[in-house]
Amino acid sequence: MSTWAPQQPALQEILQTIHESTDTQNSEVQRTITHKLNTFTRAPDYVAYLAYILASMPQEEDRIRTIAGYLLKNNARSILRASPDIVAFTKAAVLQAFNDPATMIRNAAGQDIVAFLGILEPKNWPECLSQLVQTLDSNNLDQQEAAFNVLEKACEDYPRKLDVEMNGTWPLEFMIPKFLVLSEHPSSKMRSHAIACLSYFVPIGSQALFTHIDAFIACLFKRASDDDPSVRRHVCQALVLLLASRPEKLMPEMANVAEYMLYSTKDKHENVALEASEFWLTFAEDPDLAAYLHPLLDKVAPVLLDCMVYGEDDLLWLEGDLEDANVPDKETDIKPRHYSGKTHGLEHDTNGDDSANKPRIGAYGEELESDDDEGFDEDDDDLADEMSTEWNLRKCAAAALDVLAVRFGGDLLNVLLEPLKLKLWSEDWLQRESGILALGAMAEGCIDAIEPHLPQLIPYLVNMLSDTKPLVRSITCWTLGRYASWCTQPISEEHRNQFFIPTLEGLLRMVLDNNKRVQEAGCSAFATLEEDAGSELVPYLEPVLRNLVFAFEKYQHKNMLILYDAVGTLADAVGSALQNPAYVEILMPPLLKRWSKLKDDDEDLVPLLECLASVTIAMGPAFLPYAGPIFERCSSIVHQSLLQYQAYQQNPDMDEPDRSFLVVALDLLSGLTQGLGLALEPSIMRSNPNLLSLLVVCLKHPHAPVRQSAYALIGDMAMNCFPLLRPHMPAIMQELISQLAPEPKVEFISACNNAAWSVGEVALRYGRDDPEFRQWVPPLISRLVPILLHPRAPRSLHENAAVSIGRIGLMHPTLIAPLLPDFAQAWCQALYEIRDNEEKDSAFRGLCTLVQNNPSGIAKSLLWFCNAIVRWNQPSPELNAMFQQLLSGFKQHDAAGWAAQVSTFPTAIQERLSQRYGV
Repeated sequence: MSTWAPQQPALQEILQTIHESTDTQNSEVQRTITHKLNTFTRAPDYVAYLAYILASMPQEEDRIRTIAGYLLKNNARSILRASPDIVAFTKAAVLQAFNDPATMIRNAAGQDIVAFLGILEPKNWPECLSQLVQTLDSNNLDQQEAAFNVLEKACEDYPRKLDVEMNGTWPLEFMIPKFLVLSEHPSSKMRSHAIACLSYFVPIGSQALFTHIDAFIACLFKRASDDDPSVRRHVCQALVLLLASRPEKLMPEMANVAEYMLYSTKDKHENVALEASEFWLTFAEDPDLAAYLHPLLDKVAPVLLDCMVYGEDDLLWLEGDLEDANVPDKETDIKPRHYSGKTHGLEHDTNGDDSANKPRIGAYGEELESDDDEGFDEDDDDLADEMSTEWNLRKCAAAALDVLAVRFGGDLLNVLLEPLKLKLWSEDWLQRESGILALGAMAEGCIDAIEPHLPQLIPYLVNMLSDTKPLVRSITCWTLGRYASWCTQPISEEHRNQFFIPTLEGLLRMVLDNNKRVQEAGCSAFATLEEDAGSELVPYLEPVLRNLVFAFEKYQHKNMLILYDAVGTLADAVGSALQNPAYVEILMPPLLKRWSKLKDDDEDLVPLLECLASVTIAMGPAFLPYAGPIFERCSSIVHQSLLQYQAYQQNPDMDEPDRSFLVVALDLLSGLTQGLGLALEPSIMRSNPNLLSLLVVCLKHPHAPVRQSAYALIGDMAMNCFPLLRPHMPAIMQELISQLAPEPKVEFISACNNAAWSVGEVALRYGRDDPEFRQWVPPLISRLVPILLHPRAPRSLHENAAVSIGRIGLMHPTLIAPLLPDFAQAWCQALYEIRDNEEKDSAFRGLCTLVQNNPSGIAKSLLWFCNAIVRWNQPSPELNAMFQQLLSGFKQHDAAGWAAQVSTFPTAIQERLSQRYGV
């Protein structure tokens, strides 16, 4: 038993504060109370006081005791620091409260049990687990259900912590048979809890469950037609989990399972239908199951198509018909943005197909997981919140259709062609809308099969932009965005007039729609069109800019953030075309008006600075008249952010400052550097404290995104205004070298990438055999070569390291040539697929210089070297001459040996070597 007992003064103070907290009208009072409650958390026995109020003060109102219970749950982690007698008291009190006659108290205590069981772990509180399991046999249905409710939450939240040995036994070995028996209980709530608890042990591969797997599957089939929708929902959920982790158990029964799941996907209870549609999404996502899913396509796809129609609840929630352009947004409507800074990467040569570099976009505009190395901190642009942010049947069905399209392409379209036509040309706008959504969802996977139909479909979609229903207009914007790359192809004048210009005009009209949801979808789709169109947009720049600028006057807060993105994307797409004084005159005044309105700590400044960074680079010298104040403000934001962070480091009780402002200010400075180069010198010289001394501090910042943007700025300054950077290089180089690591943590990859890239830019600017740079070559190469050779380093890091090794080799060949045999093959493998550009050119000139200095160094890697050479589409004349000289030299040195070696190369390489270089 515990020896702990409450002290009356402390008890009264806590009670009094809880009573005062019920006055929710006064925000000042609430702030004081929150502060007071936070100070209580420092007392080691605070949890015991809360447990005492919850369990042992029946004279208090249930509401007050319940608040104590919720505070106890919120502070549950502090039990890890408590003394044994406080832990013992708190555990006993919570179990006592769980048997209280009042439902509110029991519920609060149940939540506390779930929290404490998870934190202490069941093996350290076995009496609680055994009490819960024994209560499942109680004659009192309320007690049974309460215990099962707690067990279900525990099984869901931490199944692995329950699947352990305790005092020589495995509790699951008797819990799972008990759950199987209770799945036949007369109470539907008990049956529902039983199925749910069992299903949570599927994904963790629990041996105790798999011993009874056949009984479990039989139990699911038995409950499949249960009267209670909650039970059916958990049956569907369990089948989804089994399909994901033990599909071989379902395949023998797949005909029946599929039939049941199709039937359940049409269930009138949406939560049952949603779980069932998850089954098809899971099925489609597993490539190993494609052979089993393919025969079911003609049944599954039409059902999913029907699930994509808006339900009545959605329509009530959406209020989709409003002309609400003048209604201010609620702050709660605006999702937090994660600004992740700029990363230097190289484009891959995919035979003109750009899609390899683009993220996969799901059926709601969200980016799907890719296999690449930098999937962290991506901002999910969830198709303009096409509806409530909740995952629902419509979204799940669209996502499943998207994955099915990627998996089965034209076969899916063949199945859906007729039902899709009926929907698209239906009189019922809800059917039309769902057909347009389906068309967008299938865009990526079915593009080859849909392409012959696009000459009819694009005009249809453009026409639908005039639909009277805003929800039809908004989904049409999104779907047009999904086909933007087809519309923007510069195939012919006729294609441009028939498809590109009408799509461009239609989406611009939607950007200025009177419905906010349509504006949002229109602006997002237009940004996609800009990306795909690139320089094709130049002839239409004036009307495009005038429309976007008009939107600055029209938009409310949320859409303004998307508008910044559209303007930035436009600048990236058209580049220097934006230097035309007429365009500068249209675009800059509204941007500067927004800029002057926003304070330095306004979150909206982040997307505006991001937008300005793109505009600056595109406008180049034309931006100079606006550069002074913008440079000063960025410099000031960097300085203030560093001071705030320093204060936070000295006082960790402060809130950590938001680093987004610092990151985006550095990125805008990068933009100014790229756009204006040495013209920035007066601004940099005037800056106080000097920008470059601030930059050195940023290179040491503990947050990787800050270092990432700081290294990007170093690289951009090296390229565009190296004389300003050079005096500070010794301090900068020290940080650069320390940042280079072969296997960085995932959150450090981008910082490491930018450091690896900027090193090469700096090396080029120092020039050939520069004595100052020479001192850094050995430490740099001793870090870059291990990155290049590391099997688990991300591909992007291999590429940036290889480019910088090449560039340093170009400038200091005698220091690096002796190491050529160590890295030549890995170097060629890293860069042979990179698209031709100046960066790759200088890197390859460096490699050739190393080979000239040490010809035997390439001997072991000759095949890879030749492959890398012939993969060039158009090497510069200088590089091509180096290739010719080296290859001819090898052949002249030992004609027979060369012929023998080349004869072992793949035929394509032999042919190209012969055609291009006569060797």
